[in-house]
Amino acid sequence: MRPRTLLAFALGLVLLVAGCGGSGKTPQRVTAQPSASAAPKPSPSPKPQPSRTTPPPKPKLRPLPKKLPAGLHRRSGSPGVALTFDDGPDPRYTPQILAQLRAAHVTATFCLVGKQAKRYPHLVAQIVREGHQLCNHSWRHDVDLGRRPAAEIRADLERTNRVIHAAAPKAPITWFRQPGGRWTAEELVVARQLGLRPLHWSVDPQDWDHPPAKKIITRVESAAHHGSVVLMHDAGGDRTQTMAACRRLIPDLKRRYGIVRLR
Repeated sequence: MRPRTLLAFALGLVLLVAGCGGSGKTPQRVTAQPSASAAPKPSPSPKPQPSRTTPPPKPKLRPLPKKLPAGLHRRSGSPGVALTFDDGPDPRYTPQILAQLRAAHVTATFCLVGKQAKRYPHLVAQIVREGHQLCNHSWRHDVDLGRRPAAEIRADLERTNRVIHAAAPKAPITWFRQPGGRWTAEELVVARQLGLRPLHWSVDPQDWDHPPAKKIITRVESAAHHGSVVLMHDAGGDRTQTMAACRRLIPDLKRRYGIVRLR
């Protein structure tokens, strides 16, 4: 082999060995650094919730007595019959009853609901102006008023008296009638402390249940007698049948017994 050829062969062999050694090296791995945007966001701290205050429990209602307490007024106080009208005043029916009483030249007792008296003070003033008696019938016709604490009973009656006197400042409020007749002894004590006499009834034709006028007439005429206190309504619903019944009852009761003021 010629020297020049041998030299070329040796040089090629060296280059081959150097190339193989480089290709066998394992490339160094580069670990990627997490970007700032990929970092987990901290969870927001919960907003403080306002503390809820539990309202105090309402006082339990007293049980109703098994029988009505003593001392309720169920008679007119004279041989005549007393007419009483509950739940008003009402802009539709109260003027009709007032007109019938005026035509018969008799008076009645109007048991006024405080909310109604506040809404229609001109009717309260008219009732007084035409000579009728006034009766407190609670602020909102609360049938459970007598079962409530004495302070609540007093506040209710005083509130009702205030609005009645706002409409008729000098008018005496002589009576109090418990809605539904659900009296308690505690209620009678409060009423008397306020100068109110407890007014019940002896004749109830249940006109609040909207019977026909003929039935109202029959119930009143069959139950009325000297000294009766008749319960009817000039508000609290549709009183068309009561208005029709009174057109016969007022003159008939006046003729048979006389219609008188409560005493």
